[in-house]
Amino acid sequence: MNIIADKLYGIILLLPCAYIASMGIEQRIEQRIMEVAGYLDDLPAITVIHNIQTWNVVYMCRKGLKLLDITMEGLIGLGKGYHDRYFDAEDSKVNVPKIFALLERNDNEEMISYFQQVKVRNKEWQPWLSATRIYMRDDAGKPLLTITVTVPVDTQHNLSFKVERLLEENTFFREHTRAFASLSKREQQILRLMAQDKTSSGIAGNLHLSEDTVKTHRRNVKKKIGAQNQYDVVRFAQAFDLL
Repeated sequence: MNIIADKLYGIILLLPCAYIASMGIEQRIEQRIMEVAGYLDDLPAITVIHNIQTWNVVYMCRKGLKLLDITMEGLIGLGKGYHDRYFDAEDSKVNVPKIFALLERNDNEEMISYFQQVKVRNKEWQPWLSATRIYMRDDAGKPLLTITVTVPVDTQHNLSFKVERLLEENTFFREHTRAFASLSKREQQILRLMAQDKTSSGIAGNLHLSEDTVKTHRRNVKKKIGAQNQYDVVRFAQAFDLL
């Protein structure tokens, strides 16, 4: 991925400085896209360019358009609706802040990578691995365009099962963050020991508490996290790195 990205982002056609200076911003955006459009169609990946002032897609390679079963005109016409149609909203809550942070740092060499679920022509969610970096800046040196390279995770590869598990764990984490935040420090300690299958007397001895106090904590913890059995306790503890 890094080799592809280095080649991809290093393609810059040198134009005479006076000519570039005379071009309007829209012309310069079009020029930057034209510089790489033909090359990007030959890469074994989907490439997308965003105008971050509007968050609209301004370019997608032919393979991407075919996969989404849409024309470039249709994609541009979606505006911000592009994200709602093709991407999981919960993934966006994690990935979008990472992209904003990338733009804030405004580092010419930095690239971020992330997993996301994409809904393609068959209307099923598929895991993809994406990498994004700044592709063009305005006259003030602020980010104007981003370029993203993305590839599907091979469902026949062992990695796909790990990715699916990570996505499931990430979803569980997001859905239960509020419940975890409701636990006191003592309750988090109790939860960790519960997940280790410690008895109430064992936890009492470990934390120097009375057994009755521990039993009360155990009931409260299970109620707060919605645990019905030991599996639920262990899964919750693992999701929040208590094990």
